[in-house]
Amino acid sequence: MKKPKAIVLDSWAVMAFLQDEPAAEKIADTLADAQENAIPVSMSVVNAGEIWYIVARRASAAEADRTLHLIQEIGVRLFDADLALTKIAARYNENGNISYADCYAAALAKQQKAHLMTGDDEFKPLESDISILWL
Repeated sequence: MKKPKAIVLDSWAVMAFLQDEPAAEKIADTLADAQENAIPVSMSVVNAGEIWYIVARRASAAEADRTLHLIQEIGVRLFDADLALTKIAARYNENGNISYADCYAAALAKQQKAHLMTGDDEFKPLESDISILWL
């Protein structure tokens, strides 16, 4: 696969990175490569909210706030969920086989013509519509 021009992270990828799961090294390498080559890395605020509540439930709201700050500190740009993005996400969710938050990650990748980085098999049905960097 050729080098992406832009990367969108879903919550699966970010949580794998934060929890030092097996995919964490590949994610770290991709983020470093993106920074070195000025490749934009982004995430929907809906997915950021999903990460926030996961961390808050496991640890605390303060830790969740620190986590979102860290995500932005490492160069991930958060995109608001405007009506255009929401309509794309809603179209992906029509069949109900993909969580609504994941639909926002896919929608942002589609909107930005970016590669979606994930290890979540829920995205398999969208492989023909968006480019996926599988972890």
